Amino acid sequence: MSGTLYRLAAFTDAPSGGNPAGVWLGDVLPEPAEMQRIAAEVGYSETAFIAPAKGARRTVRYYSPEAEVSFCGHATVAGGVQMGRLSGAGSYLLDTAVGEVSVTVNQVEGEWRASLVSVAPDYRPAEPELVETVCELLGWQVDELDLEIPPARAYAGAWHLVLACKTQQRLERLEYDFERLKALMLREGLTTLQLVWRESEGHFHARDPFPVGGVVEDPATGAAAAALGGYLRDAGLLQAPAQLTIRQGEAMGRPSRLQVDVPLTGGIVVTGQAVGLEH
Repeated sequence: MSGTLYRLAAFTDAPSGGNPAGVWLGDVLPEPAEMQRIAAEVGYSETAFIAPAKGARRTVRYYSPEAEVSFCGHATVAGGVQMGRLSGAGSYLLDTAVGEVSVTVNQVEGEWRASLVSVAPDYRPAEPELVETVCELLGWQVDELDLEIPPARAYAGAWHLVLACKTQQRLERLEYDFERLKALMLREGLTTLQLVWRESEGHFHARDPFPVGGVVEDPATGAAAAALGGYLRDAGLLQAPAQLTIRQGEAMGRPSRLQVDVPLTGGIVVTGQAVGLEH
């Protein structure tokens, strides 16, 4: 299958930061088994497969090393920047497995950045039994949760469990039983845990366990950032329009910065830079 594989780090301006993503561009998407093989070989948390290689409207599919993922924000930002590099700044429309996602790509002071608009977000309160079980697997106490942001399942292309904690110190300590949490998340249809600490009204810190993708922790999770923004708006926990900054990956040594714009209605906008990586 003819195509070219690129490697980028998203939500950073330095190759040492952000979340690495594979971006495959070709005229026709490979067969699913071939996309899975390539993603496993690349080894990043996700690889985006985009076809055709040119044009304003394209199809994209996302694969982790272990399975197809319905939507991935950091690989979309990386893919948007790579399309911009090759085809120019502007707007691109991506047909994902969960619906249309628009991506606007531009250069700011010579640095490429991309803004995606998620599909319509959704949320529902998390069941107490689920919250208790996840807290147990994380080694968290339920009374360490910040209930001003109640536990919730949140969606913006993939489902995430949002758990907010009261202190930065709680977020800084992350250890869990990989296989048990993976099995629970697969049963519950969860892509990541969106663990957050709210430093101030518009400033969050996040960590995202991703065992269902074969990854202990994600250094930047655009899909979870969009889901969080949608949940906060639709649950009346923030006044839209609003802008949030999410810092992620710092505990992993791969600092990432995600900008989340929450409009009055519709999809959530997630913006970040992306830079190329050496093969």
